[in-house]
Amino acid sequence: MTRPEVPAERKSLVYQPSCGPVSGVDLPAELTLPGTVATAGDRGLFSAMHPLQCVLQVQRSLGWGPLASVSWLSLRMCRAHSSLSSTTCPSPERQEDGARKDFSSRLATGPTFQHFLKSASAPQEKLSSEVEDPPPYLMMDELLGRERKVYLETYGCQMNVNDTEIAWSILQKSGYLRTSNLQEADVILLVTCSIREKAEQTIWNRLHQLKALKTRRPRSRVPLRIGILGCMAERLKEEILNREKMVDVLAGPDAYRDLPRLLAVAESGQQAANVLLSLDETYADVMPVQTSPSATSAFVSIMRGCDNMCSYCIVPFTRGRERSRPVASILEEVKKLSEQGLKEVTLLGQNVNSFRDNSEVQFNNAVSTNLSRGFTTNYKAKQGGLRFAHLLDQVSRVDPEMRIRFTSPHPKDFPDEVLQLIHERDNICKQIHLPAQSGSSRVLEAMRRGYSREAYVELVHHIKESIPGVSLSSDFIAGFCGETEEDHVQTVSLLREVQYNMGFLFAYSMRQTRAYHRLKDDVPEEVKLRRLEELITVFREEATKANQMSVGCTQLVLVEGLSKRSATDLCGRNDGNLKVIFPDAEMEDVSNPGLRVRAQPGDYVLVKITSASSQTLRGHVLCRTTLKDSSANC
Repeated sequence: MTRPEVPAERKSLVYQPSCGPVSGVDLPAELTLPGTVATAGDRGLFSAMHPLQCVLQVQRSLGWGPLASVSWLSLRMCRAHSSLSSTTCPSPERQEDGARKDFSSRLATGPTFQHFLKSASAPQEKLSSEVEDPPPYLMMDELLGRERKVYLETYGCQMNVNDTEIAWSILQKSGYLRTSNLQEADVILLVTCSIREKAEQTIWNRLHQLKALKTRRPRSRVPLRIGILGCMAERLKEEILNREKMVDVLAGPDAYRDLPRLLAVAESGQQAANVLLSLDETYADVMPVQTSPSATSAFVSIMRGCDNMCSYCIVPFTRGRERSRPVASILEEVKKLSEQGLKEVTLLGQNVNSFRDNSEVQFNNAVSTNLSRGFTTNYKAKQGGLRFAHLLDQVSRVDPEMRIRFTSPHPKDFPDEVLQLIHERDNICKQIHLPAQSGSSRVLEAMRRGYSREAYVELVHHIKESIPGVSLSSDFIAGFCGETEEDHVQTVSLLREVQYNMGFLFAYSMRQTRAYHRLKDDVPEEVKLRRLEELITVFREEATKANQMSVGCTQLVLVEGLSKRSATDLCGRNDGNLKVIFPDAEMEDVSNPGLRVRAQPGDYVLVKITSASSQTLRGHVLCRTTLKDSSANC
């Protein structure tokens, strides 16, 4: 059963710093039902913590578990609220006593549950570009950055790169400044990844480094605030705040709108957190700010979350349920990027090709989803909405000179209409990421991937027939639960059979997923690493063979800039997303016969390939051209 939608006023709710019920307030019946689901109105809700576990106890008592898409968001109260003398020691980083007491006083006398429930039936208004009225416990100027400098570090996937741009867009509108110098930062935000244990360990190590920086902070400067954003904040929650006291702010993937408030609360010396997962947050009205002014390409997030629930994957638990942006908002962002001169966009999503825009009522019909032949889903079939083929068609029409890519897809969502569209449109790259994960049907079943090896291979053949010359890439996991040597051999044989142009291979890392609860991580670490090395070796051999088929061919390359290894070479990417290196030399401009030019970032050039490896192509440049004119030469 779902709770009634809650209005924006809910963000003003303040829990008293006690594990018991709030004084004078009866808990409403609709908040005591188990299995309730968080809505967009929960976005700004937070609670005061003393201790932090108090919130989790309330959550468990109400039956709001992670599988019900309910998360908690919390805010650690000043230790002065505690009656325990051991917790009254002031932090050396807190602001002046007067400001702290004023904030604490306003927080303690803030709105109650009645304020939160007052207008429960009122519809939630869309966030405007202007600064909203502050919560009752904050003054308007406390939500402003006051030109404090923010340093952002991004770890993990392309979605995190896009999330960084979204977070920065929100903070920039609140008056913060961006810095690339860690030493001059007033706020350091790490956008984190939880896909593997190694990714999380990287963040723990980085926090230890930042701890020294915070300790050495001169008292003449404003206290340094450190925040953890993204999947690691969502997965570990209280562990981060308890283990690393120097972390001031936690914000999950759906809480970036709340960053100005969280940082304002942190200025009082408290820890602030919002890790609520939303059922509808897509940041559709937030225009990401490109972090690199010289970039030639950009990421455009079209959907968030994942419903596939593969047994090994943490994404549904850190990113929540699938929800898609309205097509109109995506097209508007792509148009703006085109106007800025960018030449390539990559449509992003955890399951990008399962896109489904249900915002237009007239398209919410009973038409079922078309899956790839031989594939199934782990969830009830979805119906209606504007699908990925429609979006891809519309995006490709925005600018014929702008390349379109998409990642990361699931093999089940490649109906013929998508493949046909890729084949027909010159500006949709003939490159498909097709994550296999394993070559063994038995392991694939344990992974809950929804297909067999045979169905996957049939799809590969169908794609190659539908899109001649297509470039394929894939993901593989070595040493999944119960994987035998025979299973491993089958994965090796799949690598040889398909001959991927690119690959992403990793040893299995147990996360708290379905596999954690139902399977045993019984493949020894040394066996995982040995199998991984074997997979990498075979992949490189086969990728080299596949890429060598390009030698002698002329390919269209989008120039990115100078090669990292040579100041006399330029680097770019071809249609298949492979890196292409070529000399920085004068060339003819097809659009202006007789004119000799040098390639610049963002230019399309024709390059004749002379050599190939498993990861890189090399060649010599022929001319500068356009995407339209190049089709006659490639």
